[in-house]
Amino acid sequence: MKIPLAWRQLTHDKTRLLVALAGIAFADVLMFMQLGFRDALFESAVTFHKQLQGDVFLISTQSTALIAMRSFSSRRLYQTLSFDGVASAEPLFLDTALWKNPQTQATRGMMVIGFNPERSLMTSPGLEGGMEKTKIPDIVLFDAASRPEFGPVPDLFKQGETVETEVRSRRVRVGGLFTLGASFGADGNLITSDLNFLRIFPTRSKDLIDVGVVRLKPGVDPIATVAAMRQEFASDVKILTKEEFVEFERSYWEQGTSIGFIFTLGTAMGFIVGIVIVYQILYTDVSDHLPEYATLKAMGYSDWYLLGVVFQEAVILAFLGYIPGGLVTFFLYDLTRNATSLPLYMTLARAITVLVLTLIMCLVSGAISVRKLQAADPADIF
Repeated sequence: MKIPLAWRQLTHDKTRLLVALAGIAFADVLMFMQLGFRDALFESAVTFHKQLQGDVFLISTQSTALIAMRSFSSRRLYQTLSFDGVASAEPLFLDTALWKNPQTQATRGMMVIGFNPERSLMTSPGLEGGMEKTKIPDIVLFDAASRPEFGPVPDLFKQGETVETEVRSRRVRVGGLFTLGASFGADGNLITSDLNFLRIFPTRSKDLIDVGVVRLKPGVDPIATVAAMRQEFASDVKILTKEEFVEFERSYWEQGTSIGFIFTLGTAMGFIVGIVIVYQILYTDVSDHLPEYATLKAMGYSDWYLLGVVFQEAVILAFLGYIPGGLVTFFLYDLTRNATSLPLYMTLARAITVLVLTLIMCLVSGAISVRKLQAADPADIF
């Protein structure tokens, strides 16, 4: 009996119902997009870290993020070989350089990554076999998931054309493709050998590295190894497990910049907008049907019953508005992913989060709007 009454109240004015659903869908889309951008930011920021094949990582204590790495002596890295559980220790070089679009000649900054081609330090698709080519001077591998402003390099390479251009005013040739993806810190990426990296950046010393990648022998506990290294090493390097290395980058974007706060604030604004929209709909509905509610009270129905009707309307609105909002979001995620190369996908956790927020949003609106219903007195109405 209760659910049909709430449904009939909502569907009595179909135009008002459609406006309400559009408003809730808009609020849901806003929350979906803000949460999606925030999660895509964090995910793109740590994609590189996750693809590194290592158990322990060394970075300078002055480094704050991948886009702001500080070099440290490679001697610290090779000191890790004195620990029994260490299988290998490899240096990694990082820097940014201007890439010249081979067609338009426009320049744009991108991340350049260098390491020993004899070592498989990353799991990016396309690197297997591609690193062998970087042994040739001035051969680089191009990130096929880079932004299109760098030029149609993947298409030209797949068509068999020779792609030559300049990186930091040095002539290079694309010898292969790999997939890493753009992030908020880097629009594109290049990978090459450590020797080619030093050719592109001639002022850099091979003795100063940006990241030390340490692999442990099978069965060795990385947490215990890191603890032991921290006791032995000087304070000029930071020693991290892989999980800590990923969290190091994520924390920078979440806490060290205003970007995480901005997207969280945007989600909160969408939540508030939804409350206002649903409140207006439910308050108007209660006001228009106040005589009917008063009649029910005169017939003996309690205030709790009538409040339950309004809350049921709120729940129905939440679910009905959530469906079109989610469908529109799928389209917008796909559009944004193609335009920005960011890893923007719908996840189950985010879908549930927005659904819960939508339910809370509508229930809060219902709680505010029922104040007028509680004050309704049949004697006053009639």
